[in-house]
Amino acid sequence: MPEVWIPSLMRKLTDGREKVIVEGQTLREVIENLDAQFPGIKDRVVYENYRIAPGLAVAIDGVVTEEGLRTQVPPNSEVHFVTSIAGGSGAWQ
Repeated sequence: MPEVWIPSLMRKLTDGREKVIVEGQTLREVIENLDAQFPGIKDRVVYENYRIAPGLAVAIDGVVTEEGLRTQVPPNSEVHFVTSIAGGSGAWQ
């Protein structure tokens, strides 16, 4: 099962846990299952119920995904939510 690393600002939602093991074959499933264990996570990482929230990026096994919530998550992967770096005023439009 994937291992999700929780950003420090979200750890109050996971009772201070830095990483959590959660089931899921896609990023959407991982987030849904994470939110089932720790309500509020999904609201912090998903925007309008269909894409990663502005200002966040997701890295799976060290590779930042461009496929969003449909990204496949292999078993035993590491999933990291990281602050994205974007330039310009229209970067998230």
